[in-house]
This record gives sequence, C-alpha cells and structure tokens, in this order.
Amino acid sequence: METRDSNGNILQDGDSVITVKDLKVKGMPKTLKRGETIKNIKLTSNVKEVECRVDKSTVVLKTEFLKKA
Repeated sequence: METRDSNGNILQDGDSVITVKDLKVKGMPKTLKRGETIKNIKLTSNVKEVECRVDKSTVVLKTEFLKKA
C-alpha cells in the first residue's frame, strides 16, 4: 500500500509536509498551526500515519491533515 497525503500525493521517507489545519498533539504543550512545515518525515507500518520530529519530540501524525510540500 502507498501512503498518501490529503490531496492524494504519494509520500516517501524524507519528504516535507505542511499541516492543513491546527493540530493539538497529545503530550505537547504547543499546537501545530495550519501551514507549518514539517521536514524529513518517516513512514510507519500504518499507511494513514507518518512519524516526524517537532521541537525535539517524535510525534505520529495522520496523513489526512498533511499535504506534500
């Protein structure tokens, strides 16, 4: 299976993505704002999730809230 973003573009390890809405992440005091760029994503075994580093923390985000940069 291929991991796709909210627009249907195929994502790969190392891609950069942009958030399409404000996201509250559990365990983080900061909210990820709409339009924030996240670099160097890592694909997971679940095609609807990607792993990335934000402010020195590793988080898992759903691909439905991301678009390829």
